[in-house]
Amino acid sequence: MSSILIQRLCIIGVGLIGGSLARALREAGVVGDVIGAGRNEQHLQQAVELGVIDRYELQLSQAVEQADMVVIAVPMLAMQTVFEQIKDHIPDECIITDVGSAKAQAVSAAEKVFGQIPENFVPGHPIAGTEKSGVAASFAELFKDRRIILTPTEQNSKAAISKVRQMWQACGAEVQEMNIQHHDEVLAATSHLPHMLAYALVDTLARMDDSQEIFSYAAGGFRDFTRIASSDPNMWHDICLANSEALLKVMHQFKDDLQLLINAIEKGDSEFLKQTFTRAKQARDTYTDKT
Repeated sequence: MSSILIQRLCIIGVGLIGGSLARALREAGVVGDVIGAGRNEQHLQQAVELGVIDRYELQLSQAVEQADMVVIAVPMLAMQTVFEQIKDHIPDECIITDVGSAKAQAVSAAEKVFGQIPENFVPGHPIAGTEKSGVAASFAELFKDRRIILTPTEQNSKAAISKVRQMWQACGAEVQEMNIQHHDEVLAATSHLPHMLAYALVDTLARMDDSQEIFSYAAGGFRDFTRIASSDPNMWHDICLANSEALLKVMHQFKDDLQLLINAIEKGDSEFLKQTFTRAKQARDTYTDKT
């Protein structure tokens, strides 16, 4: 029988990720009370009705009182405001973590508010999600067998890191640790760039004169490639700005490689095209076999 790991969990931002975390911890039997917090009362009420949270608070300062774990699951550019609102109300023994996709931004926001990186703030990022958003889309199995990356700082206490690790492991996730800068570079290439490509392609086709006909003939490959363009625009707006340096670096590299492909097509360079497609297939097949 599972023992309680978290007596009172406060989730700030009860959407897909925050809601799925609450569901997973409940199913694992390792959480006591679950308090939701945010600005949209209608969404929070829905979370209560779905059984994701026990109750909610609109004032973050009240939501975190007596919590022993606070999970911040808001858009990246809202994190500093969250820290400002909870700074003087976090219990001494409470641990704070987040689920943001750009860890340098999260740490910077904490530093600006607290004056230093708090030892009880352990930055984290679940490599999990769907193109859907909102608490209604949440489900307990979202993190099962998925990677959770923690990017602890030198200031973090071992106890805080351990408890955040145990929380995610209780959800069935594989927890790894990574340097903050390396995390942001890796995610820029593997997650942020693909989202930019999907958004850009769909937007380009939607603005063509015959866009309706184009989309009517879209097959499975197009739907698979562009699925992530249905992701939350507000969230991805913040990620772009929060991780702009790493994202721009990989976008420029992709732009240069795309230009080489354009040149090869213009010149009818058959060998270049075959080599490029063969390398890509081999890399994709290797990646697929390992996951």
